[in-house]
Amino acid sequence: MSNVTCGVHDDEYEGCRNNTHALFLKMIAIAAILTAGICGVGIPLVGKKSRFLRTDSNLFVAAKAFAGGVILATGFVHMLPDATSALTDSCLPQFPWSKFPFSGFIAMMGALATLLAEFVGTQYHERKQEKQSHSVQADMLDSESDSGMIPVEGKGDSIHIVEVDEDAQCHVHPNGNGECKGKLRENSHSHFAGNGDEDDEARHAVVSQVLELGIVSHSFIIGLSLGVSHSSCTVRPLIGALSFHQFFEGLALGSCISQAKFRTLRSTIMASIFSLTAPAGIAVGIGISSIYNADSPRALVTEGIFDSISAGILVYMALVDLIAADFLHKRMSCSVRLHMVSYIALLVGAVSMSSLAVWA
Repeated sequence: MSNVTCGVHDDEYEGCRNNTHALFLKMIAIAAILTAGICGVGIPLVGKKSRFLRTDSNLFVAAKAFAGGVILATGFVHMLPDATSALTDSCLPQFPWSKFPFSGFIAMMGALATLLAEFVGTQYHERKQEKQSHSVQADMLDSESDSGMIPVEGKGDSIHIVEVDEDAQCHVHPNGNGECKGKLRENSHSHFAGNGDEDDEARHAVVSQVLELGIVSHSFIIGLSLGVSHSSCTVRPLIGALSFHQFFEGLALGSCISQAKFRTLRSTIMASIFSLTAPAGIAVGIGISSIYNADSPRALVTEGIFDSISAGILVYMALVDLIAADFLHKRMSCSVRLHMVSYIALLVGAVSMSSLAVWA
């Protein structure tokens, strides 16, 4: 496929092409986008130690709804249209690019691949956790096997004794006064086998990693696009737009990492990778700007395919793992106020991210 320029932007003929000024703006962009990314992903990770931003707080649920709207808008409004534009560009051959909606098809396959990756990853994490806890569970059951009874502590009248045999599971029901109490810990169950909290942690671990994969691939592409531009008129409005873009995406990713309950080192590594990806893309773009032609058919196809895959990943993650997982949860249905606040946060996140499409 050819690497020859297909077209030239009009703004470069209007005196906007200024390599020195553009390079200065790119340096500002690196600093601004890096700072925005660190702040965005860092707020949920640092704030989880506070009472208001713990993963079981209502504020965190609303913040996660906002993050879901941001990710959904990123996939639908930013990435999928860009992919469609690149893969249907007039510079590309009519066959096959104009004969089939490749951007939508690739996005669909990306979403299906995400489903498969989540299933395999969740199964792996669950089996790993099961092996780690098996020996502890066996010791606990053996220590009580002589009496055949396990005492369970609770509050007031909710104390009860559960008889355990070899195939039984121990369930602790804190109270029987109804399922809607406003907080998850009041209607939770504890299991010696098949612990639901461990299953959730495994799912959140997979979700956060797959989500980061979709976000960083997109972040690198937009950073590269900014870095190779020689037009100060193009770079200048992108500084603010991409800074907000990284901040919002950082909030979404940070919320998922926080909910996965990784160790501090792993959370820091994931946050650092996200924060550095877009600035790294800009730096790479600056380095190859003299040889990289963003308007060539090869570059258009590459960008379109990667944007399509990322769009499929992010749309799936937003709808299935961020929005549906929370809005269909019993906690949300038990609190009309939380439901309304979360829905408003979802809309605000989607509209805020969509509005950035005016500039980027």
